[in-house]
This record gives sequence, C-alpha cells and structure tokens, in this order.
Amino acid sequence: MGTHYTQLSLDERMEIFHLLKNGHSYRAIAGVIGRSVSTISREVARNARPTKRFAGGYLATRAHELALRRRRWDARFKMQRQPALRNYVRDRLAMGWSPEQIAGRLALDDAPMRISHESIYRYVYHRSAQKDWWHKLLPQAKSHRGRMKRGGLGSVEYIKHRRTLDERPWQADGRKQPGHWEADLMSFAKYGQYVLVLHERVSRIIRIVRLANKTAAHVAAKIARTLKILPECLRRTITFDNGTEFSHHYKLHRQLGVETFFCDTRAPWQKGGVENAIGRMRRPLPRKAGLATLADRKITQLAEAYNNTPRKCLNYQTPNEIFNRVALQT
Repeated sequence: MGTHYTQLSLDERMEIFHLLKNGHSYRAIAGVIGRSVSTISREVARNARPTKRFAGGYLATRAHELALRRRRWDARFKMQRQPALRNYVRDRLAMGWSPEQIAGRLALDDAPMRISHESIYRYVYHRSAQKDWWHKLLPQAKSHRGRMKRGGLGSVEYIKHRRTLDERPWQADGRKQPGHWEADLMSFAKYGQYVLVLHERVSRIIRIVRLANKTAAHVAAKIARTLKILPECLRRTITFDNGTEFSHHYKLHRQLGVETFFCDTRAPWQKGGVENAIGRMRRPLPRKAGLATLADRKITQLAEAYNNTPRKCLNYQTPNEIFNRVALQT
C-alpha cells in the first residue's frame, strides 16, 4: 500500500458498478477511475460474493456499507497488529495525553504510524473488557463511554427558594462588574474531607475554607463568614450547583444581602470559573491527599500561591493584583 493510498469512495464504487454492468474489464475500469487493476479485482471479489441473504453480484451502495463496517471493525485491532503503535499510544496515555492529542500529534508529525482517536478508544475499551484495564490510562479513567443517564430532578426539589441563572442580573454573565462569585466543594478520597472554594468572576481570585462537614447550615455559615469582611459592592451574587450542601443559600441573602442563584441540572459548566479553579488546585491538592494532615496555614499558602500566579486571561496579571485594584476603586 502506498503512502498516499486512499479508500475507494462511494462515487468510485458507483462508477465500478456501471462499468461492470456495461461489460468492461477490470483493466479498463482501473484506467477510467485511476486505480490499480488489483484494487478493482479485490474490491469486486470482496463485496460481490453471495451469502445466505444475498444472491451475489456487485452493488455499489452495499459494497460501500460493507467497507465502512469492515473499517470500523478492523480499527479495533489495528493497535494489536502494530506493536510499535500500541506501545506509542500506551506510553502517551500513561503521560496523561488524551486519545485525541495522540492522534493529532501523529498527524502533525507526519509519522508513518497513523490512527484516529476513535480507534484508540475502541481498542482501549476492548482491552478493558478483556480485564487489561486500559481505561485507567485515560484522562478521566472512565470504564465505558457515554454520558450519565438523566434521571429526575434529584436534589433540586430539596432546595427551597431556588432561583435559576435566568433570573441572575445580566451584569453577572460577563466579567466586567466585580462582586459576582461562584462556589463549589472539593472532596477528597477519605470520607468526610472537604474544602469550600469561592471564586470571584472578574479577578479570578479564590478563597479556600476547610469544612468540618458539608451540612447545609455549616456551609452557609462558612460562606457568610468569608464574604462578610468584604464591602457590599464586592459581594453582589453567588452561583452554586444543585448540591444539597447549598440548600441554606437563602440565609446569605438575609445576613449579607447576597443574591443566590443555581445552575441548571447537570450543567456545572455554567459556573466554569470555579470548576477551572478547582481543576488547577487539584495539582497541589489531589483527591488522594490527606486533608487532615494539612494545617490551615498550608491551605492558605496554596490559595495565595494560586492568587499570586499570573494568568493569561488577566493579561498576565495576578488575581490578587486585579482584586486589590478593584477593592481600592470601590
């Protein structure tokens, strides 16, 4: 197979069908469509043989569907046939690369080995089914593909006075007006270990608070204590997901005048700022970290390191610099 070989298209197969029907030879067909004689003979032999449900003969659309099906099936075993490619993919997965990054890099480097990210996924889940556990090398280590099943309302029905983002002031949608916050919890492998993360949308500054538990009353009290020291113009709104730990949100409105809002169900990306912040904080605070062994001072130091790191989205200024400047202007 040449390096520039391409699969037969449906149009080419239609041309083969019509030329065969008119009695042309394989050599003549090859000359018309610009393919080798062996390609034509192999195409016809492979797709024209009779089966229990098919009398035989070459049909373009049927041949194309069979070719696509074979390609999907064959892709699952491409890495099995090519040890060098298999080792390359496995090494990159172990380094934290996604299948799409691996496939894209091979194409960018014009490497002799090529594979699509879909083929990598097929092989990974095929091997996992054989108890080789390849899926644990994937970035999210999911044991199967697909989204979670959508059920009923879940925790939403337990959150009183819940208001959706449709009711949130339009100023909170952008990143121009300060004082709009997002909140979420970071959980850890050991049961009962949590920290509360608050993220301000304009400056990207965060506040991290250790929690003794994640009861709604305790979480609301910690949020109120953290935001109480700020002027009113720096605590306008706060957005949560639909966890029941935030079900006492209305107390913040009573105590501080902070308006509270909730994302749509199963749409945590609607508070993407705090989600991104938690993802970054997972580097020094991985899920397996023993939170009980960390002093409060250490947690504060980690938050300050985050707040003093330049960010591209802030034109390489730090969250602290932006937040302090805004605070001085109020």
